Amino acid sequence: MDAVAKPPELLALHDVTAELFETLRRWFDVPDSISVDVSAVDSGEAIRQLGDPVMIAAFAMRKLQALHLLSRPGVRTSTDVIVTMVQDLTRALLQAPNMRLSVAAEHTDWDAALAELDALDDSLDAVVEPRAVEDSDPESERFNELHEQLHVAMHAVIEVSEGEIRYLE
Repeated sequence: MDAVAKPPELLALHDVTAELFETLRRWFDVPDSISVDVSAVDSGEAIRQLGDPVMIAAFAMRKLQALHLLSRPGVRTSTDVIVTMVQDLTRALLQAPNMRLSVAAEHTDWDAALAELDALDDSLDAVVEPRAVEDSDPESERFNELHEQLHVAMHAVIEVSEGEIRYLE
């Protein structure tokens, strides 16, 4: 199987994966190390872990680590590996912005938050978060832009390989 050069879009993922990785760590407070229950195929703990937002983020971070490595010059990979990794990441990355809000809501002391609102003066110019449902969230927008770059790279890989499974160098 002939090798082709990695397209620039794939090489550019090095920084993209690093930023997505750090954002997930911050949003979900993912610890440096996680433990995965593989004691049985139908383990209750495994089922809980697979639905836990922190674990979902941790698994996505692991895939981002791999994609980070594979996006480097000189690291050999193949088109099918890149396509599969981007597809695997997509579900978690699509859900991450909303999951982060759910996790934040679960951990919010609402009495304290309401007291803070009462203490604010009429000048809300200092507030960075969206004030209404229809307002944009710059952090989520940036996250989605980075996620989109994964797909741009995947499509560039498919194009450079002419839709065939090829090695990328």
